[in-house]
Amino acid sequence: MSTAPARALAPALALTLALAGCSGASSAGSDPGAAPAPSPTATSAAPTPATPAPSADDGPPAVPVLAGDVATGLSVPWGVAFLADGSALVAERTTGDVVRVRPGADPVAVGRVPGVADLGEGGLLGLALAPGDEKTLYAYLTTRDDNRIVAMALDPAPREAGRGLGAPRVLLSGIATAGRHHGGRIVVGPDGMLWVGAGDAGDTSLSQRRDSLSGKILRIALDGSVPADNPFPGSPVWSLGHRNVQGLAFDSAGRLWATEFGQNTWDELNLVEKGRNYGWPEVEGKEGRDGFVDPQVVWRTSDASPSGLAIVDDVAYVAALRGAKVWVVPLTDGRAGEPVAALDGVLGRIRTVEKAPDGSLWLTTSNTDGRGDPKDGDDRVVRTTLTQAG
Repeated sequence: MSTAPARALAPALALTLALAGCSGASSAGSDPGAAPAPSPTATSAAPTPATPAPSADDGPPAVPVLAGDVATGLSVPWGVAFLADGSALVAERTTGDVVRVRPGADPVAVGRVPGVADLGEGGLLGLALAPGDEKTLYAYLTTRDDNRIVAMALDPAPREAGRGLGAPRVLLSGIATAGRHHGGRIVVGPDGMLWVGAGDAGDTSLSQRRDSLSGKILRIALDGSVPADNPFPGSPVWSLGHRNVQGLAFDSAGRLWATEFGQNTWDELNLVEKGRNYGWPEVEGKEGRDGFVDPQVVWRTSDASPSGLAIVDDVAYVAALRGAKVWVVPLTDGRAGEPVAALDGVLGRIRTVEKAPDGSLWLTTSNTDGRGDPKDGDDRVVRTTLTQAG
């Protein structure tokens, strides 16, 4: 399996480093349970061999450039959900708190989600809002018994700090929990459904079982019911054979893309299709085996450990934890082009990337999660602007 070296982004990265006032890679840890990958001879990112990259006439993709901190001193920020006014709700994984952040203002406590268990990689994970509805907040959380999806009444600006969340209403429960591989990302898709990335909880056998919610991408209605057009009647399962999906995003044609942690060798960016099997644990990376879908892009686990995913103008932005960078991947007609690296080593471990209403990208760091090298102010939410690489 060949890998392609990432193209350098000298002008954009020079501007990034000047704004950041720092350089050098962070000593970010790997995804738990993943054996250290062999050191590659070059930064590794291999698009599907038959997939053409976008035409040179299109120019290079826009890359994120630092524009400043939005909030600092947060406790392992995970999910991010934007409000119409440009502020955002942020989930603190370890505390179970939801805080509201905006540039130039101190974070405001909205509320604490009851029942959250800070177990291993678990806690309060993904957040989502439905377009046009700021009265209901959806969350993916870990309890002592399972991972689950809940809905809560929301007052994003409560008169009394910490009183902005109603009691959780369970939409989906029974996603296996353990010390690792919770998945945790949730998004409301263009179809108005709630899409969920669920990890295998360290039990590889669950990923291939259709009667298990773990190691899957799930799709439910906002009331928790199972859509009639799901591939397996009566089941929330949309696709199977996943290890640990922590990034979900849709392109301009409504196609779903997902990032996935590998184990020993290959992390993945997948184009997710209805009812398909993505191979784990039978396949890691690209093997071309019948019955399984190969990823569009693979990275060495030391270069990525991909978590959050955002798609802007059909360019995918992948937050890398162990890789401590943002991977920028152009998408054309459902095919991924050659990845390039941005913000390499500048922020340390990057957990989440989300598009803000003003078109900027906001990132969360994950340097205080026990595997990073925290700097003063970590963990933080950082605003970046998208700038065409020269």
